[in-house]
Amino acid sequence: MFCGFLNYEKRAFHALTIIATMGHLIEYEDANDEVRAVYDDIRATRKIEYINNFWKAIANHPPTLQRTWQNVKEVMTAPGELDPLTRELIYIAVSVKNGCPYCISSHTAAGRAKGMDDAIFGELMAIVATANATNRLANGYQIPVDEQFKL
Repeated sequence: MFCGFLNYEKRAFHALTIIATMGHLIEYEDANDEVRAVYDDIRATRKIEYINNFWKAIANHPPTLQRTWQNVKEVMTAPGELDPLTRELIYIAVSVKNGCPYCISSHTAAGRAKGMDDAIFGELMAIVATANATNRLANGYQIPVDEQFKL
């Protein structure tokens, strides 16, 4: 029991250390002009008023905020061959694989706003799980790539 308590204290301290090093969330009212300009562009591009915590957290380093937003804006909103829902589904799948609860939640919400329902989400999770399992088998067996599959 006592050892478990120490483990709990260690884990709690580690979690607090991670939170403390993250920096604080930069609200619009507290942001400098550079950060406000990015927030304004996010609002205009997404046609929303809310700035989510991801952007508020990385606003602690304005160059990262600017660079990340430009990349996300280009990839997720620019015209292309993939429709907006498909883009969100891909983002969800990668976020699941990478184990990012924040991105899974935010892109699941975005996917639902673009038409994803429980059936689509369930099918997506089945594909992610199957791909993950077969990828691990292929890696474990070190299977050579068939000649006709080579790029």
